[in-house]
Amino acid sequence: MRPMPLYQRFTPATLAMAAATAMALAAGHVPLAHAQSSRAGAAVTPIAINIPAQPLGQALNELARQANLQMTFPAALVAGKQAPAVAGQLTALQALDRLLADHGLAAAMDGTSVIVRKLPAGAVAPNVLPTVRVVATTERPGDLPKAYAGGQVATGARMGVLGNQNVMDIPFSVTSYTAELMENRQARTVADVLTSDPSVRNTVTTGHQYENFKVRGFTISRGDFAIDGLFGMSGNSNSTIEMFERVELLKGPSMLFTGMAPSGGVGAVINMVPKRAGDEALNRVTVDAQSASQLGTNVDIGRRFGEDNAFGLRINGRFADGETTLQGQDERREFVSAALDYRNKALKASLDVYNSKEAVTGGVGAMYWFATTNTVPAAPDPSINQFPSAQGVLDSQAAIARVEYDFNPNLSAFAAAGTAKSKNSGYTGGSIVNSINAAGTSTSSLTYGTLGYQNNKTAEVGLRGHLATGSVQHEVVLQASTLANETGSASATNRIASTNIYNPTYVAMPAVPTFAPKTAESQWTGVTLADTLSAWNDQLRLTLAMRHQRIQTTSFSTAGAVTADYDKNSWAPAVGVVLKPWGEGLSLYANYVEALSQGESVTRIAGYAQDYTFEPYKTKQHELGVKWNLGRFAHTAALYQLAQPQLLATGTAPNLIASLNGEKRVRGLEWSTFGEVANNVRLLGGVAYTQGVQTKTQGGLTDGKDAVGVPRWQGNLGAEWDTPWVPGLTLTAQVTATSSQYLNATNTLSIPSWALLDLGVRYAMRVAGKKVVAKLGVSNASDKHYYSGSFRDTRPIANLGQGRVVSASVTADF
Repeated sequence: MRPMPLYQRFTPATLAMAAATAMALAAGHVPLAHAQSSRAGAAVTPIAINIPAQPLGQALNELARQANLQMTFPAALVAGKQAPAVAGQLTALQALDRLLADHGLAAAMDGTSVIVRKLPAGAVAPNVLPTVRVVATTERPGDLPKAYAGGQVATGARMGVLGNQNVMDIPFSVTSYTAELMENRQARTVADVLTSDPSVRNTVTTGHQYENFKVRGFTISRGDFAIDGLFGMSGNSNSTIEMFERVELLKGPSMLFTGMAPSGGVGAVINMVPKRAGDEALNRVTVDAQSASQLGTNVDIGRRFGEDNAFGLRINGRFADGETTLQGQDERREFVSAALDYRNKALKASLDVYNSKEAVTGGVGAMYWFATTNTVPAAPDPSINQFPSAQGVLDSQAAIARVEYDFNPNLSAFAAAGTAKSKNSGYTGGSIVNSINAAGTSTSSLTYGTLGYQNNKTAEVGLRGHLATGSVQHEVVLQASTLANETGSASATNRIASTNIYNPTYVAMPAVPTFAPKTAESQWTGVTLADTLSAWNDQLRLTLAMRHQRIQTTSFSTAGAVTADYDKNSWAPAVGVVLKPWGEGLSLYANYVEALSQGESVTRIAGYAQDYTFEPYKTKQHELGVKWNLGRFAHTAALYQLAQPQLLATGTAPNLIASLNGEKRVRGLEWSTFGEVANNVRLLGGVAYTQGVQTKTQGGLTDGKDAVGVPRWQGNLGAEWDTPWVPGLTLTAQVTATSSQYLNATNTLSIPSWALLDLGVRYAMRVAGKKVVAKLGVSNASDKHYYSGSFRDTRPIANLGQGRVVSASVTADF
């Protein structure tokens, strides 16, 4: 008998009715929407326009994007010209007049196109515009960097203790994905956002309740995600990204950005930046559906109040429920967040709170552990449910407060504090089918159920100053931070049975424990001092940083007795340099960073000669790169090396001797690109070539062998095309490819290469003067069955890729 679900089955009549109503509304107003969203109509219909001050060519491209226009102008006509900031309810022609007024240029309609031309000598631009209110906007120190051409990524990122930085000034490989990309992609998790990066691959089966990644050949776990630069605040389930304006991927170790990652991740930092209320009121509702019968609703509301719109409120919510593509599995998600902020000339403060709940019944994603002496069998259909009786619930809540104060233009202070609680019950981890032979038969079906909790508290304080020593400018930052963590857990007894991955045997799940004792207390504290020196009109930038990190961990038995006590500290330096020999369009950069990970402990109980705790591991990264900004289209190329110590054991029990003489080394070459390659055509993606090698192994037995789970080639390339024959209609496609990779250290087991095609279409229109966007997407269009990657470096366990998924949504602004 199937167990009673943790939630009563939800009948999504309300969501279905809302979806049907929205779609009927859109369908019923297609002629009106087409008339209002045509390029000619957009030129004379007032819309909300917000264009920061920037080079004139970029400003015109941004206006074309916001107003959905096809715009033509010779590059030489706008070269070297600067456009003012323009914002407000304006027609496109009114905005054009403001942008072109001081440059002897004018705009005219030609059918469905806007042509920018030079005025004849002595001519004056016709003054045909009514009086309008134009609000000039300036970027505040804490404001997010604006979007780059195409709107998919930003021109900069929040670099932890260094604050907001322009991407051309950052001596690292950085990509900041925007809310626009998330919305257009119908992204539901961080994993959906990072599918554009060639160096990132998921390390859990798609559809799992946890998110882990491998970046540059090293694992980044869910505990290493940061919210606005603070670790420990992101909960314990899939990231519900509705509350975030940006998802930033900062490749390389995290010490310079946010301190030591709690779980020891070194390949990258994933930072999520919360949304803030904009100056324009926002009322947005999205209804969506995903195969098999997942229905959901998102709500996004934003308001600003008070004098100069000093106070802001942004509320985001999501509710989704229904069957997933895993046969028999139901998933229910509930999420709500609120963001309060205050801003004036000197003070900026914010408070972010959220509550998230995710529950699954009728199954859980599986991992596949292969027998070491057999060939890996063909990947099963991902819709096959290996554990149909599994169920689990994940709950997370957090509150994060931040304040920044400018004493004067050259000195500011910042502080932040946060608290987060999460708990899990049931089979929320990845159940594993193990000892799988070439025929897909497994000698046992291994699952586990747990009851657990995690409580985190974090805080940081710091000073940021600007000063000059002769002709050299300095940006100096002093920051101190702490993160306290308490965890507790209890596990159920495993159930074992023979099975086959193509025709699994039903396994009844054991009861979940009723009490979770405290298992560990940990605290990470550190101090960072960083100085960014700039000279030669900012053509040379040198960043020097040093962090002192202390790590304290105490482990407990189920009876409360101390079983291990770890207290270590270490120093970690970072150096980065940026050179712009030919101006702002080209940056050459290099960096050296050391990352810290908590050292392992060995015990006599485990067969070692003595109890011993190692110093924190130091992973060292060297990187050289170039960034090329063509105004509307940009490239980044990076050559890097990451080397991490590995624990080795010599001798035999009970006289094992442990040492940190092992090493895993990853070398790679990455190319990434983003922006508008042509009018109405956007590209995003890249290619990564990686060599992961076991350089120092036990007895040298596998020296020179490929590192586990590090494919040589990975590529992602996505394209968007705004069609010329139907204004507002955009076609999208993305190709993702990964070469074969080994699952074990001896390189005798491997999974084959794979490639996927995703397709999509969206249609933006105006209904009664309001924006409505309908989207349809198909991921893994060929329904390929494949192993997507390696789950662990120490065991031959693979993840299963997601099958074909169809997603549809309608978003309306009211």
